[in-house]
Amino acid sequence: MLIVHPLEPVFDASSRVLILGTMPSPKSREAGFYYAHPQNRFWKVLAALFKSEIPFDREARRGFVLRHRIALWDVLRSCEIEGASDASIKRPVPNDLSVVLDRAPIQAIFCTGAKSAAFYRKLIEPVTKHPAIALPSTSPANCAVSFERLCAAYGAILPWL
Repeated sequence: MLIVHPLEPVFDASSRVLILGTMPSPKSREAGFYYAHPQNRFWKVLAALFKSEIPFDREARRGFVLRHRIALWDVLRSCEIEGASDASIKRPVPNDLSVVLDRAPIQAIFCTGAKSAAFYRKLIEPVTKHPAIALPSTSPANCAVSFERLCAAYGAILPWL
């Protein structure tokens, strides 16, 4: 199924770190915000990093990332995808990251998951010339990576904030 990215990037003039997924999952598209699947550990990991309560609704999540100078978006503008399976992606079209990079003082770019990082390196890095750091996916499909390991990996964003 062809999916066109329905979500706007989340950022402001204070955003210093850009975290990129691949494409919003069906649950995220339905909720209208990033990492909305109830089993996705993204928000739990960020809350642990900042010793904060887990934000549960769209406005709380938006405020949380902006308060911590984090921008959110995805690598792809459109693609063919089966459900939420990054492995099924065909015909990927990249997002134009200049929308964020030209308006925020982004110091570092991180990709959540191997596919996001691979698409970034192939489709976007040649244009932006900004390398990205790959982080493990927080998706429920990546249950082999423990919560503790996710927190340790995502700690890489902290020096950039």
